[in-house]
Amino acid sequence: MAQVPKVRLAGGLEICRILNGMWQVSGAHGPVDHPKAVQAMQAYIDAGLTTFDMADIYGPAEEIFGRFNSQLKWKPSCDAAAPLQGLTKWVPRPGPMDRKVVEKALQRSMARMQVDSLDCVQFHWWDYSDNRYLHALGHLSDLQQDGLIRELALTNFDTQRLEEITNKGIRISSNQYSLIDQRPAAKMEAVCLSHGIQLLTYGTLAGGLLSERYLGKAEPTSRVELNTASLSKYKKVIDGWGGWGLFQELLVVLDSVAQGHSCSIANVATRYILDRPAVAGVIVGCRLGVAGAEHIKDSLHSCSPELELTAQDLRTIDGVLQRSCDLMSLIGDCGDEYRN
Repeated sequence: MAQVPKVRLAGGLEICRILNGMWQVSGAHGPVDHPKAVQAMQAYIDAGLTTFDMADIYGPAEEIFGRFNSQLKWKPSCDAAAPLQGLTKWVPRPGPMDRKVVEKALQRSMARMQVDSLDCVQFHWWDYSDNRYLHALGHLSDLQQDGLIRELALTNFDTQRLEEITNKGIRISSNQYSLIDQRPAAKMEAVCLSHGIQLLTYGTLAGGLLSERYLGKAEPTSRVELNTASLSKYKKVIDGWGGWGLFQELLVVLDSVAQGHSCSIANVATRYILDRPAVAGVIVGCRLGVAGAEHIKDSLHSCSPELELTAQDLRTIDGVLQRSCDLMSLIGDCGDEYRN
């Protein structure tokens, strides 16, 4: 097992700085073979990548984790102390948020994941004008005190609400953050640093667009080319950020930096965000059970202490980024894309 860098969250949970994202088993990235997906998780554990991120709305993600977790417990050769962390998200529909509703949602996730308590619950809310999210957070905080949750977090909240509800004990937030979407750096980063809040980032590889696969390639526009939810989503972000031409300039620069470090474009893109202030970890999506789609070695290289971006690397990359459009003006603050 590799020595993967870890970080300790506010409640004491230790996680890998590279998290295995499970949105890719939701069905929006193609059909999922459940037994193969469960089997594929072992390779990540063997590599030291023991932290998985999922949500109650990611199709069978929690059940797949639960099946693997159950198998892991019963393996005769398994070290009883073998680490496995499961971070989930609760994304409720608008409605009453009494304690019974909140506890029922947590119990459902616990049953699916086959755990007695939840390592981390990241809470999402669709409509800020409906202030029942404060009721939900109050109950989540109480249930954390009761031992059902170890770490309580937000996901896709903007800076204003994040700052307003830090008194609920929130010290973790997951948000979209990448070379092409640096909105967290505009406002949220400073708030996180002042309140000791740690960021978990997703979309850091733009669904795979930040890779050699798209270097020097014509702009993908059709559904055949943008054939997963991730590719379609982040291609739209690129369109607003500066377009395919500027994106190609960024890929050329990243490729040059990568060659200087004998690594990949994805390594450079991930390392850039990992090194940002307040970032605790980066969620990298996993195509579990899809042959040839594993990127375990690449993930390990991204968080390796041996990969250090130099000041010149950063200046070269920032030289392209400075010519991009302001996504804060175009989209709004973190998470606003889910509410506009």
